[in-house]
Amino acid sequence: MSHVENELASQPECWNRAAELAASPSGTLPAAGERVAIVGCGTSLFMAQAAAALRESSGHGETDAFAASEFPAGRRYDRVVALTRSGTTTEVVELLAALRGRMPTTAITADPDTPVMSAADDVVVLDFADEKSVVQTRFATTALTLLRAHFGLHSEAVVDDARDALAEPLPEWLVGCSQFTFLGRGWTVGLASEAALKMREAARSWTEAYPAMEYRHGPISISTRGTATWMIGDAPSGLADEVHATGAMWVAGGLDPLAELVRAQRLAVAVAAARGLNPDRPRHLTRSVILAGA
Repeated sequence: MSHVENELASQPECWNRAAELAASPSGTLPAAGERVAIVGCGTSLFMAQAAAALRESSGHGETDAFAASEFPAGRRYDRVVALTRSGTTTEVVELLAALRGRMPTTAITADPDTPVMSAADDVVVLDFADEKSVVQTRFATTALTLLRAHFGLHSEAVVDDARDALAEPLPEWLVGCSQFTFLGRGWTVGLASEAALKMREAARSWTEAYPAMEYRHGPISISTRGTATWMIGDAPSGLADEVHATGAMWVAGGLDPLAELVRAQRLAVAVAAARGLNPDRPRHLTRSVILAGA
């Protein structure tokens, strides 16, 4: 098995450990009522978007998400949370350094022996969710689970759904599709973007992602026979029928949205295998982006 297959299969156990960690009293994660920004790059950006939407919609406080390179320099927050698996990503480390002394920062990382440990004011290390693969799976979902549990939004049912997502066979017709579109609403918009990224990274697939209500505003024009549209979370009324009318296949997300992302990770690996690709060696990518001269 590839590294990514082994790592994505371990997610239920990682999520349980993250939930236990979140239950421990700590002042390093955002307190209720604080104005918070969550930043990241690549996969971590999409997890930041999901976490920000979850936090704000559940009444914990105003929460924004940014790519680390696009953080608004003049804006003030009570805490900035940075997601970084490697702890070495240039944009994240530089942003944390720039914020030092101006506002409190917390980094959530997988590697305790990296520059982020001294760049951030506080650090949460999820070393049990670290990965050998370039393609992120379990660290990203474990970091989101940590925050989700901290917000009081995690349950054993989520872990059970993840186990179902790992056990249920993927439909053969889905693996053979020529194009994939992932849709989300609210916090699952970030998950849809992450699902699409996994398909691009591991399987070099033509994949797109949109807020579900935006899909009718142009993107549905690419849907046709041989393509698939996958809804992560609850679908808007009538959208499934509209997709079926194009000839495309509709995939309804019946599991917890984070478990649906696990299914999408598995799809990326399956499509890569069908195309003779090694998901551990995505084209043009490395485990961490470290910019020359930074």
